[in-house]
Amino acid sequence: MSVIYQTRIEGAKKALEDAEYVLLGGGAGLSAAAGITYSGKRFTDNFGPFIEKYGFTDLYTSSFYPFKTEEEKWAYWAKHISLNRYEIDATKLYMDLFQLVKDKNYFVISTNVESQFTKAGFPPDKVFEIQGDYNFLQCETGCHDKLYYNESLVKEMIDKTVDCKIPSNLVQKCPVCGGNMDVNLRKNQYFVQDEKWYESDKLYKNFLQESKGKKIVYMELGVGFNTPGIIRYPFEQMTYHNDHATLVRLNKEHPEGFEENEEKTVAFTEDMQDVVTSLMQ
Repeated sequence: MSVIYQTRIEGAKKALEDAEYVLLGGGAGLSAAAGITYSGKRFTDNFGPFIEKYGFTDLYTSSFYPFKTEEEKWAYWAKHISLNRYEIDATKLYMDLFQLVKDKNYFVISTNVESQFTKAGFPPDKVFEIQGDYNFLQCETGCHDKLYYNESLVKEMIDKTVDCKIPSNLVQKCPVCGGNMDVNLRKNQYFVQDEKWYESDKLYKNFLQESKGKKIVYMELGVGFNTPGIIRYPFEQMTYHNDHATLVRLNKEHPEGFEENEEKTVAFTEDMQDVVTSLMQ
């Protein structure tokens, strides 16, 4: 272990020990570090027929594919949802993060949609999954704000998939407008924010208000520049405006941040699991 790495670990550890508040921000890089990868062997092992039929290269780009029929769309999405939500238990990295902050006054904002935070023990009222949740379906055009739990449906779709298609009788229609259904993911203007979403949003805003100007660690985990306006830029801005804040950034590819926050930032490009393990010791 290099001296420089050890110095950064000690710095981050002290900031966490001294903090009155901890705000975790989880991005795609966190789930990838936990093993929920969207490309490579995990993808090719599970999506062989879809790769052969559509030429898919990874789970991220394939999720934007314009399927010609609902039967094809849901054969793909059932497997996508199942693999990332129902076929995987809480991962070690997320469970270790819970151990790291559980005795603190903390909150979580995440752009991830696999429910890993709550699976790992974080109480639902401490987690804001701002971009949606694989557990739910919604009306494709967001005609009403109810969400529909999908686990048993997803399993049935997978069981009955033939040649990358589900039977037509399993295609869901919106119970209100009769239109198509979609996964509850923020990908266009029709994303449904239900009552629970607004409650989480309120809890998050309350936490931000309560922790304003206090000793706080903003811990940014694998957040890139796909949607930087949700976690990355706000964390930088809040760090800048608070003399008692420390920004701890774990990011393999984009460790650099605002120049003005350089003295208040501890950045790691090392393996995220290794860093979290070191912070727990």
